[in-house]
Amino acid sequence: MSRHVTFFHSPSTRSIGTLALFEELHADYELHVLNMNAGEQRSPGYLAVNPMGKVPAIKHGDALVTEQAAVFMYLADLYPEAGLAPSIGDPLRGPYLRWMVFYGSCFEPAVVDKAMKREPAPQSTSPYGDYDTVLSTLTQQLEKGPYLLGERFSAADMLWGIALAWTVGFKLVPDLPQIKAYIDRINARPAVARARAKDAELAAAQG
Repeated sequence: MSRHVTFFHSPSTRSIGTLALFEELHADYELHVLNMNAGEQRSPGYLAVNPMGKVPAIKHGDALVTEQAAVFMYLADLYPEAGLAPSIGDPLRGPYLRWMVFYGSCFEPAVVDKAMKREPAPQSTSPYGDYDTVLSTLTQQLEKGPYLLGERFSAADMLWGIALAWTVGFKLVPDLPQIKAYIDRINARPAVARARAKDAELAAAQG
């Protein structure tokens, strides 16, 4: 089966992480750019792809994948030769999946509540517990470094490195030494530099 993927992306969004992952994988993809300033993410055509009106989304043959972590896991498994996803049976597969899912299930909800200055739900009903615990869980793992899986770089690092760059930039996450060092490590990858340059060109084209 062809590995050609259609990638729905909007510049200046967190979808840049997926763009960087495509670059890291040297993947075969067709870029479908949405202009969020013009509301294209809410057009009937795109809502038929993702009813949530969010990016990233990908289509691979008949498979439609939305939700950022799911997109990352799908793409990393689609290109096993890149070595960005531990295979089933590898002792690192579980930790890899843990950090992929922790991002969407705990980190993003905690950061959004903090950004909106909302009190989290009670411990018994909160999906993430509390912000400080989420942050300390992450930073303790980063201290073991250099990557989330120790010495092995994975797609999880591309997800987290880009996410931490923008959340630190918006002061939603403190600029702690271990976080800054991790962001710098991920930003130093050529694939990230290529993705940021391409994203800037797309943003400029949209005005």
